[in-house]
Amino acid sequence: MKVNLMHGAGGEVMGELLSVLTRFSHNNAGGIGLESLDDGAVIPIGDKNLVFTTDSHVVHPIFFPGGDIGRIAVSGTINDLAMMGGRPIALSCAMIIQEGFDVADLERIVASMDAALGEVGASIVTGDTKVLERGALDGIVINTAGIGVTERAVRDNGLQPGDLIIASGTIGDHGLAIMAHREGFDLGEQIRSDVAPLWGMIEGALAAGEIHAMKDPTRGGFANAINEMASKSGVRVEIDEEALPIRRSVRSAAAMLGIDPLEVANEGKAIMGVAPDDAEAVLQALRSHPYGRDAAIIGRVTEGKNVVMRTSIGGERFIEPPVGDPVPRVC
Repeated sequence: MKVNLMHGAGGEVMGELLSVLTRFSHNNAGGIGLESLDDGAVIPIGDKNLVFTTDSHVVHPIFFPGGDIGRIAVSGTINDLAMMGGRPIALSCAMIIQEGFDVADLERIVASMDAALGEVGASIVTGDTKVLERGALDGIVINTAGIGVTERAVRDNGLQPGDLIIASGTIGDHGLAIMAHREGFDLGEQIRSDVAPLWGMIEGALAAGEIHAMKDPTRGGFANAINEMASKSGVRVEIDEEALPIRRSVRSAAAMLGIDPLEVANEGKAIMGVAPDDAEAVLQALRSHPYGRDAAIIGRVTEGKNVVMRTSIGGERFIEPPVGDPVPRVC
């Protein structure tokens, strides 16, 4: 087998590569480790839990409507911590920069990262820099790792029958913004990336009610995230198509490009399974935050398996995990 682009796209094909990359016998430091393939690891320390995650970012183009590679690098790591209930504290940043990269663009990226950190009170506390010869890579690659703390970790495998599924906002914005920008579509400000650090919103939701499972639908989009959650939890998830929050402009762009908006990456959204008695309180907590104004209850958890969507015309269809991300290099 040779590695190809599909192996990094977040869908089913990526599982083939992960079966090799996760062959570590030393994979857990006493809590939740690599074996779980969750958004991060959890390491118990006294009466607290340290949450730890890392991510690399190869976005093209590096500047796009609504954000840039720097904002994604910080937000992606903060959001992985947040999905496990972790309050972000400190991040590292390693940059691999191509010879000839414009320093003005680098300054713009750093300023964007700093602004995202400021939104949640986290800091970049250490880092590393490498410069490669021209042509060795496409501009810049950024790796960020982060640590946070939580008293109770949230998993992506905790869905329970009876839970209601909540999406914290509109689906498909980031992937379609990148793709439309690449293709040169003149859509003005109609489609913008949703990239954002979500801890402030998630903190309020956690305080409002019992969240059993949570995941951010990045590579592979909503379809991949909800299938992972259902499969790991051993349950069936039923989604109401009419309840899915998808912007009209995103639907239109997706139709033009032949892309399912459920399968493209989001960089500022959360999907969560919430105890039914707490769902309305959690929903209102999300909607009270600027990043959660379009939050909606979109489905429910039942006994069984698979993810099924009840369509607007009264039928049902399976929501399958994508083979790969139809929009590569979006995060």
